[in-house]
Amino acid sequence: MSLTVRKWSYLLILSIIWGSSYILIKKGLVGLSPVQLGCFRILITTVILFFFGFNQLKGYSRTQWKWMVFTGFVGTFFPSFLFAFSETEINSSIAAVLNGLTPLFTLMIGFFFFDTLIRPKQLLGVAVGFCGTLLLVAQEFTLERTGDGRYAFLVVLAALCYGINVNVLKHKIPEVPPLTIALGNFLSIAPLALLMLLFTDFPWRSFTTQPQIITSLGYIFILAAIGTAFAKVLFNKLLTISSAVFSISITYLLPIVAIAWGVLDGERFGSLQWLASLLIVAGVYLVTEQKKAS
Repeated sequence: MSLTVRKWSYLLILSIIWGSSYILIKKGLVGLSPVQLGCFRILITTVILFFFGFNQLKGYSRTQWKWMVFTGFVGTFFPSFLFAFSETEINSSIAAVLNGLTPLFTLMIGFFFFDTLIRPKQLLGVAVGFCGTLLLVAQEFTLERTGDGRYAFLVVLAALCYGINVNVLKHKIPEVPPLTIALGNFLSIAPLALLMLLFTDFPWRSFTTQPQIITSLGYIFILAAIGTAFAKVLFNKLLTISSAVFSISITYLLPIVAIAWGVLDGERFGSLQWLASLLIVAGVYLVTEQKKAS
């Protein structure tokens, strides 16, 4: 399989997985609080990753561990809770769209702090893709009258965290294998997540008799196993074979998947949304690095 095919295959798989995570968060919040959801998501993912990668943590320096801890909090811990709290007030499709800010943050942070070269075509791709994300849910923003719109800024903050995370992984520890990074991330944040969970009002003795909690935990298990553990490793692999901007351009495809779940649930998807989807795909194409002939 050629490198180009691998890059696009990873991108599409991750788009489907992470595009579905927003609806899973929404379903998980039915029986869990945002803090409980974030904590369970982190702890379940840690157990799964430890089972598959416990023997890959030896031989790394203090500097490498420092960056794994840093990216664990910035790239996983804070976004897990920011998305959970945001979806208590805004719908899942809007959260997916606002996450489209991530490539812009990635470009700007890379430019200002890591001497990353911004090509005109990449900048145009970010602009086109983001315009597509705005157009895609323009009607949703217009019709959204319930909830507190200020919670949308939590998603913007999460997108900023993702932009920082991608640049640090790409420039500080590119030599560390993807599974090792993922496991190092979660082992770093799991103790705090466990401590936070113990201080919530989760009904430990009686939760098995409450169907809503059991169902929500089922959704969070799927989210943790596939949407976090598997996808985290796959994303780190994508990052090793492509640029930071191409890797994070996955956020332009997420709204398509997120809104597709709405269509399956009976929501309308018209010509304006299809036009926006084409803009999003065009934006992803433009940020792809093309090799120049020598």
